[in-house]
Amino acid sequence: MAPTASQTPDPMTQTPAPTPVTNAPEKLGLGEKLSYGLGDFASCLYWQTFMLYLTYFYTDVFGISALAAGTMIGASRFADAFFDPVMGMLADRTKTRWGKFRPFFVWMCAPMAVLGVLTFTTPHVGVAGKLVWAVVTYNLLMLVYTAINIPYTALMGVITTNPLERTALSSIKYVGAFAGGAVVNATLLKMAQAHGWLGAATVERGWQLSFVIYGIAACACFTGMFFTTRERVIPPKVEKTTVMGDVRRDLGDLVANAPWLTLVASTLAFILFVALRGSVTVHYFKYFVGSQPMTLPSFLPARFAGTHTYDWESLASMYNTSTQVVSLLGVVLMPFVARLTGRKMAFMILITIAICCTGSFYFLRPDQLLLIFGINMLGAITGGPIIALLMTMYADSADFGEWKQRRRATGLIFSASIFSQKMGWALGAWAALAVLGAMGYVANVAQTPATIHGLVMLVSVLPAGLGILSMVILMFYPLNEHKMAEIEVELKRRRAAAAEAPA
Repeated sequence: MAPTASQTPDPMTQTPAPTPVTNAPEKLGLGEKLSYGLGDFASCLYWQTFMLYLTYFYTDVFGISALAAGTMIGASRFADAFFDPVMGMLADRTKTRWGKFRPFFVWMCAPMAVLGVLTFTTPHVGVAGKLVWAVVTYNLLMLVYTAINIPYTALMGVITTNPLERTALSSIKYVGAFAGGAVVNATLLKMAQAHGWLGAATVERGWQLSFVIYGIAACACFTGMFFTTRERVIPPKVEKTTVMGDVRRDLGDLVANAPWLTLVASTLAFILFVALRGSVTVHYFKYFVGSQPMTLPSFLPARFAGTHTYDWESLASMYNTSTQVVSLLGVVLMPFVARLTGRKMAFMILITIAICCTGSFYFLRPDQLLLIFGINMLGAITGGPIIALLMTMYADSADFGEWKQRRRATGLIFSASIFSQKMGWALGAWAALAVLGAMGYVANVAQTPATIHGLVMLVSVLPAGLGILSMVILMFYPLNEHKMAEIEVELKRRRAAAAEAPA
Protein backbone atom coordinates (compact mmCIF):
# COMPACT_ATOMS: atom_id res chain seq x y z
CA MET A 1 0.00 0.00 0.00
CA ALA A 2 2.08 2.83 -1.31
CA PRO A 3 1.50 6.48 -0.45
CA THR A 4 -0.45 8.39 -3.07
CA ALA A 5 1.78 10.60 -5.16
CA SER A 6 0.64 14.21 -5.57
CA GLN A 7 1.39 17.43 -7.39
CA THR A 8 0.31 20.99 -6.51
CA PRO A 9 -0.36 23.50 -9.27
CA ASP A 10 2.36 26.10 -9.75
CA PRO A 11 1.09 29.25 -8.00
CA MET A 12 2.85 31.39 -10.67
CA THR A 13 0.77 29.93 -13.54
CA GLN A 14 -2.88 29.36 -14.37
CA THR A 15 -2.32 25.71 -15.35
CA PRO A 16 -4.47 23.31 -13.30
CA ALA A 17 -3.14 20.09 -11.88
CA PRO A 18 -2.26 17.82 -14.81
CA THR A 19 -3.84 14.63 -13.51
CA PRO A 20 -7.38 13.97 -14.79
CA VAL A 21 -10.07 13.70 -12.17
CA THR A 22 -13.29 11.83 -12.81
CA ASN A 23 -16.59 13.60 -12.22
CA ALA A 24 -19.21 11.53 -10.42
CA PRO A 25 -22.53 10.94 -12.20
CA GLU A 26 -25.50 13.02 -11.11
CA LYS A 27 -27.62 9.94 -10.33
CA LEU A 28 -26.88 6.61 -8.71
CA GLY A 29 -28.78 3.40 -9.43
CA LEU A 30 -31.14 2.16 -6.73
CA GLY A 31 -29.36 -1.20 -6.68
CA GLU A 32 -26.02 0.38 -5.79
CA LYS A 33 -27.62 2.54 -3.10
CA LEU A 34 -29.34 -0.46 -1.52
CA SER A 35 -26.12 -2.45 -1.71
CA TYR A 36 -24.28 0.33 0.10
CA GLY A 37 -26.84 0.04 2.89
CA LEU A 38 -25.79 -3.59 3.45
CA GLY A 39 -22.54 -2.34 4.96
CA ASP A 40 -24.25 -0.60 7.84
CA PHE A 41 -26.63 -3.53 8.28
CA ALA A 42 -23.60 -5.77 8.82
CA SER A 43 -21.74 -3.22 10.95
CA CYS A 44 -24.72 -2.69 13.24
CA LEU A 45 -24.99 -6.37 14.05
CA TYR A 46 -21.90 -5.54 16.11
CA TRP A 47 -22.24 -1.84 16.83
CA GLN A 48 -25.78 -2.11 18.15
CA THR A 49 -24.57 -4.83 20.48
CA PHE A 50 -21.72 -2.58 21.65
CA MET A 51 -24.15 0.29 22.26
CA LEU A 52 -26.95 -1.45 24.12
CA TYR A 53 -25.88 -4.89 25.29
CA LEU A 54 -22.12 -4.99 25.89
CA THR A 55 -22.29 -3.38 29.32
CA TYR A 56 -25.06 -5.82 30.34
CA PHE A 57 -23.12 -8.79 28.92
CA TYR A 58 -19.98 -7.95 30.88
CA THR A 59 -21.74 -7.23 34.20
CA ASP A 60 -24.55 -9.81 34.24
CA VAL A 61 -23.33 -12.65 31.97
CA PHE A 62 -19.54 -12.53 31.68
CA GLY A 63 -19.21 -11.71 35.38
CA ILE A 64 -17.03 -8.66 36.02
CA SER A 65 -17.94 -5.61 38.11
CA ALA A 66 -19.62 -2.52 36.68
CA LEU A 67 -16.59 -0.36 37.43
CA ALA A 68 -14.17 -2.84 35.82
CA ALA A 69 -16.42 -3.24 32.78
CA GLY A 70 -16.93 0.50 32.37
CA THR A 71 -13.23 1.26 32.75
CA MET A 72 -12.24 -1.48 30.30
CA ILE A 73 -14.82 -0.47 27.68
CA GLY A 74 -14.06 3.22 28.06
CA ALA A 75 -10.29 2.78 27.86
CA SER A 76 -10.55 0.37 24.91
CA ARG A 77 -12.82 2.65 22.89
CA PHE A 78 -10.71 5.67 23.78
CA ALA A 79 -7.55 3.92 22.51
CA ASP A 80 -9.32 2.54 19.44
CA ALA A 81 -10.62 6.00 18.56
CA PHE A 82 -7.04 7.17 17.98
CA PHE A 83 -6.61 4.37 15.42
CA ASP A 84 -9.42 5.86 13.32
CA PRO A 85 -7.41 8.73 11.75
CA VAL A 86 -4.51 6.32 11.16
CA MET A 87 -6.86 3.93 9.39
CA GLY A 88 -8.32 6.80 7.39
CA MET A 89 -4.89 7.90 6.17
CA LEU A 90 -3.97 4.29 5.41
CA ALA A 91 -7.14 3.87 3.35
CA ASP A 92 -6.49 7.16 1.51
CA ARG A 93 -3.05 5.82 0.52
CA THR A 94 -4.22 2.34 -0.51
CA LYS A 95 -3.99 1.70 -4.27
CA THR A 96 -5.52 -1.43 -5.79
CA ARG A 97 -7.35 -2.30 -9.00
CA TRP A 98 -10.58 -2.26 -6.93
CA GLY A 99 -10.03 1.21 -5.48
CA LYS A 100 -8.94 2.57 -2.12
CA PHE A 101 -11.77 1.52 0.18
CA ARG A 102 -13.63 -1.50 -1.23
CA PRO A 103 -10.85 -4.11 -0.76
CA PHE A 104 -11.03 -3.76 3.02
CA PHE A 105 -14.54 -5.27 2.93
CA VAL A 106 -13.25 -8.68 1.86
CA TRP A 107 -9.94 -8.46 3.73
CA MET A 108 -11.47 -7.80 7.15
CA CYS A 109 -14.94 -9.39 7.29
CA ALA A 110 -13.80 -12.92 8.26
CA PRO A 111 -11.42 -11.76 11.04
CA MET A 112 -14.24 -9.60 12.42
CA ALA A 113 -16.61 -12.58 12.49
CA VAL A 114 -14.09 -14.80 14.33
CA LEU A 115 -13.22 -12.12 16.90
CA GLY A 116 -16.92 -11.45 17.48
CA VAL A 117 -17.41 -15.06 18.56
CA LEU A 118 -14.36 -14.93 20.83
CA THR A 119 -15.41 -11.63 22.44
CA PHE A 120 -18.78 -13.07 23.44
CA THR A 121 -17.30 -16.33 24.71
CA THR A 122 -17.12 -16.65 28.51
CA PRO A 123 -14.01 -18.61 29.58
CA HIS A 124 -14.10 -20.73 32.73
CA VAL A 125 -11.36 -18.86 34.58
CA GLY A 126 -11.18 -16.52 37.55
CA VAL A 127 -12.13 -12.84 37.56
CA ALA A 128 -8.58 -11.73 36.67
CA GLY A 129 -8.42 -14.18 33.78
CA LYS A 130 -11.81 -13.03 32.52
CA LEU A 131 -10.68 -9.42 32.58
CA VAL A 132 -7.58 -10.27 30.53
CA TRP A 133 -9.73 -12.23 28.05
CA ALA A 134 -12.17 -9.31 27.75
CA VAL A 135 -9.42 -6.75 27.20
CA VAL A 136 -7.63 -8.79 24.51
CA THR A 137 -10.65 -10.00 22.54
CA TYR A 138 -12.64 -6.76 22.67
CA ASN A 139 -9.66 -4.61 21.68
CA LEU A 140 -8.79 -6.86 18.74
CA LEU A 141 -12.44 -6.87 17.64
CA MET A 142 -12.58 -3.07 17.76
CA LEU A 143 -9.38 -2.74 15.71
CA VAL A 144 -10.72 -5.03 12.98
CA TYR A 145 -14.12 -3.32 13.12
CA THR A 146 -12.35 0.00 12.55
CA ALA A 147 -10.35 -1.44 9.65
CA ILE A 148 -13.56 -2.35 7.82
CA ASN A 149 -15.88 0.43 8.98
CA ILE A 150 -13.64 3.43 8.23
CA PRO A 151 -13.24 2.48 4.54
CA TYR A 152 -16.95 1.67 4.36
CA THR A 153 -17.97 5.06 5.74
CA ALA A 154 -15.45 6.90 3.54
CA LEU A 155 -16.86 5.16 0.47
CA MET A 156 -19.87 7.51 0.63
CA GLY A 157 -17.55 10.41 -0.16
CA VAL A 158 -16.29 8.87 -3.41
CA ILE A 159 -19.43 7.29 -4.85
CA THR A 160 -20.84 10.73 -5.81
CA THR A 161 -20.33 14.45 -5.25
CA ASN A 162 -23.98 15.37 -5.71
CA PRO A 163 -25.28 16.67 -2.31
CA LEU A 164 -28.82 15.41 -2.93
CA GLU A 165 -27.56 11.98 -3.94
CA ARG A 166 -25.36 11.94 -0.84
CA THR A 167 -28.34 12.72 1.35
CA ALA A 168 -30.28 9.87 -0.25
CA LEU A 169 -27.29 7.55 0.06
CA SER A 170 -26.82 8.47 3.71
CA SER A 171 -30.50 7.82 4.29
CA ILE A 172 -30.22 4.33 2.80
CA LYS A 173 -27.02 3.74 4.76
CA TYR A 174 -28.88 4.39 7.97
CA VAL A 175 -31.87 2.36 6.83
CA GLY A 176 -29.38 -0.50 6.76
CA ALA A 177 -28.04 0.55 10.15
CA PHE A 178 -31.41 0.66 11.85
CA ALA A 179 -32.51 -2.55 10.13
CA GLY A 180 -29.40 -4.26 11.52
CA GLY A 181 -30.10 -2.74 14.91
CA ALA A 182 -33.70 -3.95 14.77
CA VAL A 183 -32.52 -7.49 14.04
CA VAL A 184 -30.18 -7.41 17.05
CA ASN A 185 -32.81 -5.95 19.36
CA ALA A 186 -35.48 -8.41 18.23
CA THR A 187 -33.30 -11.51 18.42
CA LEU A 188 -30.23 -11.22 20.66
CA LEU A 189 -31.71 -11.56 24.14
CA LYS A 190 -34.04 -14.33 22.97
CA MET A 191 -31.28 -16.23 21.13
CA ALA A 192 -28.89 -15.84 24.07
CA GLN A 193 -31.32 -17.13 26.72
CA ALA A 194 -30.64 -20.54 28.21
CA HIS A 195 -32.93 -22.93 26.30
CA GLY A 196 -33.96 -19.98 24.13
CA TRP A 197 -34.33 -19.78 20.37
CA LEU A 198 -30.97 -21.45 19.72
CA GLY A 199 -31.49 -24.14 22.33
CA ALA A 200 -28.28 -23.30 24.19
CA ALA A 201 -27.82 -25.09 27.50
CA THR A 202 -26.52 -21.94 29.20
CA VAL A 203 -26.83 -18.21 28.62
CA GLU A 204 -23.05 -18.03 28.06
CA ARG A 205 -23.32 -20.55 25.21
CA GLY A 206 -26.31 -18.66 23.81
CA TRP A 207 -24.28 -15.45 23.45
CA GLN A 208 -21.48 -17.34 21.72
CA LEU A 209 -23.80 -19.04 19.20
CA SER A 210 -25.58 -15.77 18.49
CA PHE A 211 -22.35 -14.27 17.20
CA VAL A 212 -21.63 -17.26 15.00
CA ILE A 213 -24.86 -16.39 13.20
CA TYR A 214 -24.20 -12.64 13.14
CA GLY A 215 -20.66 -13.22 11.81
CA ILE A 216 -21.85 -15.30 8.87
CA ALA A 217 -24.47 -12.67 7.99
CA ALA A 218 -21.92 -9.83 8.18
CA CYS A 219 -19.46 -11.63 5.89
CA ALA A 220 -22.19 -12.18 3.29
CA CYS A 221 -23.21 -8.50 3.37
CA PHE A 222 -19.70 -7.06 3.05
CA THR A 223 -18.75 -9.47 0.27
CA GLY A 224 -21.91 -8.62 -1.67
CA MET A 225 -21.27 -4.90 -1.27
CA PHE A 226 -17.70 -5.27 -2.57
CA PHE A 227 -19.02 -6.58 -5.89
CA THR A 228 -21.87 -4.10 -6.35
CA THR A 229 -20.45 -0.65 -5.49
CA ARG A 230 -17.95 1.59 -7.31
CA GLU A 231 -15.51 4.37 -6.42
CA ARG A 232 -15.92 7.24 -8.88
CA VAL A 233 -14.48 10.39 -7.31
CA ILE A 234 -10.70 10.41 -7.68
CA PRO A 235 -8.87 12.99 -5.54
CA PRO A 236 -6.72 15.64 -7.21
CA LYS A 237 -3.06 14.68 -7.29
CA VAL A 238 -0.74 17.14 -5.66
CA GLU A 239 2.96 17.49 -5.16
CA LYS A 240 4.81 14.34 -4.10
CA THR A 241 6.24 14.62 -0.59
CA THR A 242 7.68 12.38 2.05
CA VAL A 243 5.20 10.17 3.87
CA MET A 244 5.56 12.10 7.14
CA GLY A 245 5.35 15.43 5.34
CA ASP A 246 2.21 14.27 3.58
CA VAL A 247 0.67 13.12 6.87
CA ARG A 248 1.51 16.43 8.56
CA ARG A 249 -0.10 18.32 5.71
CA ASP A 250 -3.21 16.12 5.87
CA LEU A 251 -3.57 16.78 9.58
CA GLY A 252 -2.90 20.49 9.07
CA ASP A 253 -5.61 20.67 6.42
CA LEU A 254 -7.97 18.85 8.77
CA VAL A 255 -7.60 21.23 11.71
CA ALA A 256 -7.94 24.19 9.32
CA ASN A 257 -11.31 22.85 8.15
CA ALA A 258 -13.71 24.89 10.31
CA PRO A 259 -16.92 23.07 9.23
CA TRP A 260 -15.32 19.74 10.12
CA LEU A 261 -14.23 20.97 13.56
CA THR A 262 -17.77 22.13 14.31
CA LEU A 263 -19.21 18.80 13.20
CA VAL A 264 -16.77 16.81 15.33
CA ALA A 265 -17.64 18.76 18.47
CA SER A 266 -21.38 18.52 17.83
CA THR A 267 -21.14 14.81 17.00
CA LEU A 268 -19.22 14.09 20.21
CA ALA A 269 -21.91 15.75 22.33
CA PHE A 270 -24.71 14.03 20.38
CA ILE A 271 -23.15 10.58 20.73
CA LEU A 272 -22.77 11.19 24.47
CA PHE A 273 -26.49 12.06 24.47
CA VAL A 274 -27.28 8.68 22.90
CA ALA A 275 -24.59 6.63 24.65
CA LEU A 276 -25.34 7.61 28.21
CA ARG A 277 -28.88 6.27 28.08
CA GLY A 278 -28.17 3.47 25.62
CA SER A 279 -25.48 1.95 27.85
CA VAL A 280 -27.99 1.30 30.66
CA THR A 281 -31.22 0.65 28.73
CA VAL A 282 -31.17 -3.08 29.48
CA HIS A 283 -30.35 -2.39 33.14
CA TYR A 284 -33.25 0.11 33.22
CA PHE A 285 -35.74 -2.56 32.16
CA LYS A 286 -34.28 -5.31 34.32
CA TYR A 287 -34.11 -3.34 37.56
CA PHE A 288 -36.51 -0.38 37.21
CA VAL A 289 -39.34 -1.57 34.94
CA GLY A 290 -39.23 -5.32 35.59
CA SER A 291 -42.09 -7.62 34.56
CA GLN A 292 -45.22 -5.61 33.80
CA PRO A 293 -48.73 -6.15 32.39
CA MET A 294 -49.44 -4.25 29.20
CA THR A 295 -52.71 -3.87 27.26
CA LEU A 296 -52.41 -3.68 23.49
CA PRO A 297 -55.15 -2.83 20.95
CA SER A 298 -57.56 -5.53 19.79
CA PHE A 299 -56.76 -5.04 16.08
CA LEU A 300 -53.33 -6.63 16.64
CA PRO A 301 -52.87 -10.39 16.17
CA ALA A 302 -54.45 -12.44 18.95
CA ARG A 303 -51.03 -13.34 20.29
CA PHE A 304 -50.41 -9.68 21.17
CA ALA A 305 -53.88 -8.13 21.57
CA GLY A 306 -55.34 -7.64 25.03
CA THR A 307 -53.59 -7.65 28.39
CA HIS A 308 -50.48 -9.77 28.89
CA THR A 309 -47.70 -9.78 31.46
CA TYR A 310 -44.27 -9.48 29.84
CA ASP A 311 -40.92 -10.31 31.43
CA TRP A 312 -38.21 -7.67 31.35
CA GLU A 313 -36.30 -9.38 28.51
CA SER A 314 -39.37 -9.21 26.28
CA LEU A 315 -40.03 -5.58 27.21
CA ALA A 316 -36.39 -4.57 26.59
CA SER A 317 -36.40 -6.37 23.24
CA MET A 318 -39.68 -4.74 22.18
CA TYR A 319 -38.49 -1.32 23.35
CA ASN A 320 -35.18 -1.48 21.51
CA THR A 321 -36.73 -3.03 18.40
CA SER A 322 -39.42 -0.35 18.21
CA THR A 323 -36.69 2.25 18.63
CA GLN A 324 -34.87 0.90 15.58
CA VAL A 325 -38.01 0.54 13.46
CA VAL A 326 -39.23 4.11 14.00
CA SER A 327 -35.66 5.43 13.68
CA LEU A 328 -35.52 3.69 10.31
CA LEU A 329 -38.77 5.43 9.35
CA GLY A 330 -37.27 8.75 10.43
CA VAL A 331 -34.20 8.16 8.26
CA VAL A 332 -36.40 7.34 5.26
CA LEU A 333 -38.27 10.64 5.74
CA MET A 334 -35.11 12.64 6.47
CA PRO A 335 -34.19 13.56 2.84
CA PHE A 336 -37.64 15.12 2.33
CA VAL A 337 -37.37 17.15 5.53
CA ALA A 338 -33.82 18.23 4.63
CA ARG A 339 -34.97 19.42 1.19
CA LEU A 340 -37.73 21.53 2.75
CA THR A 341 -35.77 23.13 5.59
CA GLY A 342 -32.09 22.61 4.84
CA ARG A 343 -29.97 20.16 6.79
CA LYS A 344 -28.89 22.49 9.57
CA MET A 345 -32.44 23.59 10.36
CA ALA A 346 -33.64 19.98 10.13
CA PHE A 347 -31.03 19.08 12.76
CA MET A 348 -32.23 21.83 15.09
CA ILE A 349 -35.89 20.82 14.84
CA LEU A 350 -35.25 17.09 15.24
CA ILE A 351 -32.86 17.29 18.18
CA THR A 352 -35.15 19.70 20.07
CA ILE A 353 -37.96 17.12 20.00
CA ALA A 354 -35.57 14.29 20.90
CA ILE A 355 -34.22 16.23 23.90
CA CYS A 356 -37.71 16.91 25.25
CA CYS A 357 -38.68 13.25 24.91
CA THR A 358 -35.53 12.08 26.68
CA GLY A 359 -35.88 14.53 29.57
CA SER A 360 -39.47 13.46 30.19
CA PHE A 361 -38.35 9.96 31.22
CA TYR A 362 -37.44 11.42 34.60
CA PHE A 363 -41.18 11.63 35.43
CA LEU A 364 -42.29 8.18 34.21
CA ARG A 365 -43.22 5.30 36.54
CA PRO A 366 -42.40 1.61 35.82
CA ASP A 367 -46.06 0.76 35.16
CA GLN A 368 -46.53 3.51 32.54
CA LEU A 369 -45.44 1.25 29.71
CA LEU A 370 -47.49 2.87 26.96
CA LEU A 371 -46.00 6.27 27.82
CA ILE A 372 -42.50 4.79 28.04
CA PHE A 373 -42.87 3.20 24.60
CA GLY A 374 -44.77 6.09 23.00
CA ILE A 375 -42.45 8.88 24.13
CA ASN A 376 -39.42 6.81 23.20
CA MET A 377 -40.76 6.22 19.68
CA LEU A 378 -41.38 9.95 19.19
CA GLY A 379 -37.82 10.62 20.37
CA ALA A 380 -36.46 7.88 18.09
CA ILE A 381 -38.22 9.01 14.92
CA THR A 382 -36.74 12.49 15.43
CA GLY A 383 -33.39 11.50 16.95
CA GLY A 384 -32.66 8.58 14.64
CA PRO A 385 -32.06 10.64 11.47
CA ILE A 386 -29.66 13.05 13.20
CA ILE A 387 -26.51 10.98 12.75
CA ALA A 388 -27.43 10.47 9.06
CA LEU A 389 -27.72 14.25 8.67
CA LEU A 390 -24.34 14.73 10.32
CA MET A 391 -22.67 12.20 8.01
CA THR A 392 -23.88 14.03 4.89
CA MET A 393 -22.41 17.19 6.37
CA TYR A 394 -19.07 15.38 6.79
CA ALA A 395 -19.11 14.61 3.06
CA ASP A 396 -19.69 18.32 2.47
CA SER A 397 -16.73 19.16 4.71
CA ALA A 398 -14.57 16.89 2.52
CA ASP A 399 -15.67 18.93 -0.53
CA PHE A 400 -14.98 22.13 1.40
CA GLY A 401 -11.47 20.89 2.20
CA GLU A 402 -10.78 20.06 -1.47
CA TRP A 403 -12.19 23.45 -2.55
CA LYS A 404 -10.11 25.38 -0.02
CA GLN A 405 -6.88 23.33 0.10
CA ARG A 406 -6.92 21.74 -3.39
CA ARG A 407 -6.35 18.41 -1.65
CA ARG A 408 -8.90 15.75 -0.77
CA ALA A 409 -8.56 13.33 2.16
CA THR A 410 -11.94 11.59 2.24
CA GLY A 411 -10.81 8.68 4.39
CA LEU A 412 -9.25 10.98 6.98
CA ILE A 413 -12.36 13.21 7.12
CA PHE A 414 -14.68 10.28 7.76
CA SER A 415 -12.29 8.39 10.03
CA ALA A 416 -11.94 11.47 12.19
CA SER A 417 -15.74 11.73 12.33
CA ILE A 418 -15.96 8.14 13.55
CA PHE A 419 -13.20 9.03 16.02
CA SER A 420 -15.59 11.52 17.64
CA GLN A 421 -18.36 8.90 17.72
CA LYS A 422 -16.15 6.33 19.39
CA MET A 423 -14.92 8.90 21.87
CA GLY A 424 -18.54 9.66 22.69
CA TRP A 425 -19.36 5.99 23.21
CA ALA A 426 -16.19 5.47 25.25
CA LEU A 427 -16.99 8.34 27.59
CA GLY A 428 -20.70 7.49 27.65
CA ALA A 429 -20.23 3.83 28.60
CA TRP A 430 -17.57 4.67 31.17
CA ALA A 431 -19.66 7.46 32.74
CA ALA A 432 -22.84 5.36 32.84
CA LEU A 433 -21.21 2.41 34.58
CA ALA A 434 -19.15 4.68 36.83
CA VAL A 435 -22.36 6.34 38.03
CA LEU A 436 -23.96 2.93 38.64
CA GLY A 437 -20.87 1.73 40.50
CA ALA A 438 -20.83 4.88 42.64
CA MET A 439 -24.51 4.33 43.43
CA GLY A 440 -23.77 0.80 44.72
CA TYR A 441 -24.82 -1.32 41.71
CA VAL A 442 -24.43 -5.09 42.18
CA ALA A 443 -25.42 -7.41 39.32
CA ASN A 444 -28.38 -9.81 39.59
CA VAL A 445 -29.74 -8.56 42.93
CA ALA A 446 -32.48 -6.10 43.88
CA GLN A 447 -31.08 -2.56 43.57
CA THR A 448 -31.09 0.14 46.23
CA PRO A 449 -33.21 3.32 45.81
CA ALA A 450 -29.99 5.25 45.13
CA THR A 451 -29.07 2.90 42.27
CA ILE A 452 -32.58 3.12 40.82
CA HIS A 453 -32.45 6.93 40.97
CA GLY A 454 -29.09 6.82 39.18
CA LEU A 455 -30.60 4.64 36.43
CA VAL A 456 -33.46 7.08 35.95
CA MET A 457 -31.10 10.06 35.75
CA LEU A 458 -28.95 8.22 33.18
CA VAL A 459 -31.89 7.73 30.80
CA SER A 460 -33.39 11.20 31.22
CA VAL A 461 -31.92 14.42 32.62
CA LEU A 462 -28.21 13.76 32.11
CA PRO A 463 -28.39 12.85 28.40
CA ALA A 464 -30.88 15.69 27.74
CA GLY A 465 -28.25 18.19 28.89
CA LEU A 466 -25.74 16.75 26.42
CA GLY A 467 -28.29 16.99 23.62
CA ILE A 468 -28.67 20.71 24.33
CA LEU A 469 -24.88 21.10 24.13
CA SER A 470 -24.79 19.38 20.72
CA MET A 471 -27.51 21.71 19.40
CA VAL A 472 -25.71 24.84 20.61
CA ILE A 473 -22.45 23.79 18.96
CA LEU A 474 -24.03 23.11 15.57
CA MET A 475 -25.42 26.64 15.47
CA PHE A 476 -21.90 27.66 14.40
CA TYR A 477 -21.78 25.30 11.37
CA PRO A 478 -21.10 27.59 8.37
CA LEU A 479 -22.08 25.50 5.30
CA ASN A 480 -25.58 25.64 3.82
CA GLU A 481 -27.15 24.32 0.62
CA HIS A 482 -26.42 27.52 -1.34
CA LYS A 483 -22.74 27.49 -0.38
CA MET A 484 -22.41 23.79 -1.21
CA ALA A 485 -23.94 24.37 -4.66
CA GLU A 486 -21.27 26.99 -5.34
CA ILE A 487 -18.51 24.65 -4.15
CA GLU A 488 -19.82 21.79 -6.31
CA VAL A 489 -19.83 23.98 -9.43
CA GLU A 490 -16.26 25.15 -8.78
CA LEU A 491 -14.98 21.63 -8.12
CA LYS A 492 -16.57 20.36 -11.32
CA ARG A 493 -14.94 23.21 -13.24
CA ARG A 494 -11.54 22.34 -11.81
CA ARG A 495 -11.95 18.64 -12.56
CA ALA A 496 -13.06 19.33 -16.11
CA ALA A 497 -10.08 21.62 -16.65
CA ALA A 498 -7.75 19.00 -15.19
CA ALA A 499 -9.20 16.33 -17.47
CA GLU A 500 -8.58 18.47 -20.56
CA ALA A 501 -5.03 19.47 -19.59
CA PRO A 502 -2.12 17.71 -21.35
CA ALA A 503 -0.40 14.95 -19.40
